Parts: sequence; C-alpha cells; structure tokens
Amino acid sequence: MKFSNYSLLSLFYGLIIASFTGSMFAQSTDEVVLNQHPKWLVSSDRFNKSRFTIVTGSLAVSYSAALVGLNELWYKDFPRSSFHFINDIKEWQQIDKAGHVVTPYLEARYIMQTFQWAGLDSRKAAIWGGFTAFMFQNTIEVFDGFSAEWGASGSDLAANFLGAAIMTGQELLWNEQRMSLKVMPHFFRYDDPELQQRADELYGTNYIVRFVKDYNAINVWASINTASFFPSQRRLKWLNIAVGYGAGGMFGGYSNEWIDEQGIYHDRRDVVRYRKLYLSLDVDFHRIPTRSRYLRLLFDALNIIKVPAPAIEFNTKGQVLFHPLI
Repeated sequence: MKFSNYSLLSLFYGLIIASFTGSMFAQSTDEVVLNQHPKWLVSSDRFNKSRFTIVTGSLAVSYSAALVGLNELWYKDFPRSSFHFINDIKEWQQIDKAGHVVTPYLEARYIMQTFQWAGLDSRKAAIWGGFTAFMFQNTIEVFDGFSAEWGASGSDLAANFLGAAIMTGQELLWNEQRMSLKVMPHFFRYDDPELQQRADELYGTNYIVRFVKDYNAINVWASINTASFFPSQRRLKWLNIAVGYGAGGMFGGYSNEWIDEQGIYHDRRDVVRYRKLYLSLDVDFHRIPTRSRYLRLLFDALNIIKVPAPAIEFNTKGQVLFHPLI
C-alpha cells in the first residue's frame, strides 16, 4: 500500500517554505516609508546578486534537508530496487493526485516570491518558481522509483506539472493569482469500532499526522477571486468562491478489504467509497488591504488554507448536504 508522499512535502515545503518566503512578499515603497519597515523586507526593484545568492542558497539547503529527511523518515527501512514505474491512478479516489497538484502550486507561488524579492522580473520569477517546484516534487518520484515497496508514478509527475503550471500560467497571463489552490481537512470519527481502528492504523491518531495522511478528511480547494474577473465589483474584493473536492469511505487504497497485524481478513466492502464536491466561500488574504508588513506576512501564511465557512456538498451517493462550517 502506497501513501502518497505528498503528505511529507506538503507539510515541509507548503508550510515551512511558506513561512520563510512569506517575509519576502512585495510591498510598495510608499508603504515602507509610511511604516518605516526595514529595507530588507522590500522586494528589490532590480536584480540583486546578494539576495539571489541568499535565495538559491536557502533553496539548496532546504532541498538537501528534504532529501535527508525523506530518506530517514520514510525510505531507509524499506528495501531498494531498480528504478521502475507503477500505475496508481485509481488509488485513493485520486485524493493523493489532487494533493500532488496543490503542493507544487504552493511551492511555486512562494518560491516565485523569493525570486521577486531578489529582483528578478515577474515573468522570470514565475517561470523559475514553477520549474523549481516541479523539480522539487519530482524528487519524491525518484525515491519511489528506487523503492521495492512502491514505484515512480507517471500520474504523480503529471499532477506535479499541472500544479506548478497553474501558478506560472496565471502569472504569465494575468500577473496575479486569480485562482488559489488550498487545503483544509474535515476530521470526524466513525461509530463503527472496526472502521475506527482501521482509520487509526491507516491515518494516525493525532491531528498533525491526520492532516497529511487522512484521505477521508483532506479536502482540496480551488478558491476563485471573482473581483479579479469583474472589475466592477468594488466591495469585498477579498471574498472568493471556493470549489472543493474530497472523498470518503476509504479504508484501503483500492478497496475496503485488508488483513490486520494478527493475520485476520476484514471485508468491509459494504462501506461505500464515494467522492464529494463542495461549493463554499473563502477569503483571499492577499487582497485584504493592510499597511502592516508583519500583518501581510501573517496573511501570506494563512493563504495556504481554506477558511472554514458554510458549504454545500454534492456526493456520488446521490446526497446533497449542507455543512455549517467546513
């Protein structure tokens, strides 16, 4: 059984790089003078070799640390093999593939901002941000490809490319992100003790682990800013419409059958595996006006997650459900 390693790099790059690079978010000179912020917080208006060295060096260190961390935390205890591919497109109702789209999107967005901080023009920063994120994510496939337990996934590679391309493409087309990709889990417990025990074994028991592993709880969102498409919208320019995707009833990668540690076979094919489509509201924190450099930093970090809000769920069980908060 292969858990998508999206979980590890999503946590490492999506949050760690976000908090680091968020401090380099562009700010106008007028705001800096008004708030007397340190000059190093402001993006350079021309190529700055020293800053570029800092950026490339930091990315190299982060990348090296990720390689060591991935090997130590995930791969070293599993047997190696010659490089090979597997076809896992049908696994986990494609929730892991959605994760492989969101993660490089977030990486690309924040890496682009570091390049802008170093003075690269917007187009070059967007292209190099997308390319760097795509290559970072592909490292996972190299590890998987040499692991006897798993294998490189062509569909993961395609999802990685799509996520990076969504970020870069929007910058090249509009010079802004009119659609942001986000994540937000929706945790719950099962009344059936057998299913709860299986979920604990698969997805973990604490919220941090479940945030990156629980495919029944992870929802991915496309958060669309309507004001960027309709300039006549003068109010609530930060308010977005969010379309989400999730899945449920999954207690195995492909089916709800498993053999536990005692060798006992469990057949829970009575539990329906299904997909969920959500419609909700969200906030684009980048568009909330503020002159505070430090509040902008907080907003930049918060823009990774979808803000909990009322939502309508349409699922493949034929249900239409209302969630007061999701």
